[in-house]
Amino acid sequence: MTTWESLLAASEDTALEEFFELLRIPSVSTDPAHRDDVRRTADWVAARLTRAGVPEVETIDGGGHPAVIGRWHVAPNLPTVLIYGHYDVQPEDPVELWDSPAFEPEIRDGVVFARGAADMKGNLLTAIHGVEASAQAHGGQPPVNVTFLFEGEEEIGSPSLTGIVRTHRDRLQADAVLSADGGQYSDDAPSQTVARKGLTGMQITVTGANSDLHSGRYGAFAPNAARSAAELAASFHDTEGRVAVGGFYDRVIELTVNEKAEAALSADDETAAAADLDVPELWGEAGYTAQERAWARPTLDVNGIWGGFQGAGSKTVTPSKAHIKITCRLVANQDPDEIADLIQAHIAKHRPKGTTVEVSGIKGGAKPYLLDRQDPVYRAADTALTRLFGVAPVVQRAGGTIPATAIFLDELGIHTVGFAWSGPDSKSHAPNERYPVANFLRGRRGYAMLLDVLAEGTSS
Repeated sequence: MTTWESLLAASEDTALEEFFELLRIPSVSTDPAHRDDVRRTADWVAARLTRAGVPEVETIDGGGHPAVIGRWHVAPNLPTVLIYGHYDVQPEDPVELWDSPAFEPEIRDGVVFARGAADMKGNLLTAIHGVEASAQAHGGQPPVNVTFLFEGEEEIGSPSLTGIVRTHRDRLQADAVLSADGGQYSDDAPSQTVARKGLTGMQITVTGANSDLHSGRYGAFAPNAARSAAELAASFHDTEGRVAVGGFYDRVIELTVNEKAEAALSADDETAAAADLDVPELWGEAGYTAQERAWARPTLDVNGIWGGFQGAGSKTVTPSKAHIKITCRLVANQDPDEIADLIQAHIAKHRPKGTTVEVSGIKGGAKPYLLDRQDPVYRAADTALTRLFGVAPVVQRAGGTIPATAIFLDELGIHTVGFAWSGPDSKSHAPNERYPVANFLRGRRGYAMLLDVLAEGTSS
């Protein structure tokens, strides 16, 4: 009998050719100039699902870039997994820092270099290839029900995804989501991500006088917007690194003793981490290790602050306007909209004397996510990863945000289990993004193996 292992082994060269073909399409969702490329990528993905044997494939317009839904439902008594991912990518800028063109993939020393290789076109193909091989090995259909949802807006915050999921709720119902967006602890050790942070943010404009002023004439008494912006930015934290916004921590779930121990198992040495960053010491909320802060403590980051004269030389001016951009990474059970409201109340309370303050560009669409570890699909993924790597997965939490995880929980009532293959050194979003060929080939086996594990649970 033909096995999925032999099918995947025989198709490795073809799989890499497909991978390169997909990588050559510059599906940059953030750039309107690439709108047609994004659509072309959606069509490519839909055609590949159809070629894999998926009987129901549709490209969905949700108001922005399209999503692709594929359904391969075998029997109502079998479990159903929804495989989620995205086909859009980040821009290649800064172009001059790439060692080879971002959309002309190359293999060097067993590693694929291209924009989107790790985040996440490689992971997307591993899911399609793994399910395809599993179906072929099981008589033409997979051993469990499989639904695919690949969107084209993850890199811009998934603005259309909630509407798409809500509209197509009946078609997307499943026992769990498998997220192909993510990675593993290392190229040799697997991991299971059990939490992701949410996100909110805004821009703040501080205005003093009605124009820039001569500092000799007005600097002694006219409000200086640049100084005032610095004062306001400093008010967001106390001297211990704790966010000073009232109510900010009210809903935060504290780490248990066991969770602190999990964090310690994969923590980097903090002195070495500081040396790697070329800083005298690390910074952050007192009372927690760097790993604990990254895993499970919310943050408020000043992403940018500017105003006044910034050219060469000097200009004796009292600035009229200055700006601050902030984002917050949030943890369970914080709500992005509530946090945005609390920050605006803080800004009003701490408005620098003599200025007006305007808040704009509020982003509140990404909720934090905490996985239920008793979920049977999570346990099946744990088993599959152990078989695949030969060692048990490391439990970890992610500081990054995948908006889809909270959307699936809110709209479908189902949890998301990470099942992806990028490494920690993948340079996602950066020049010279990389994805080892070995990870790509192993990921294909991983999806076929997981379907087997899920089927074993059904038959037991």
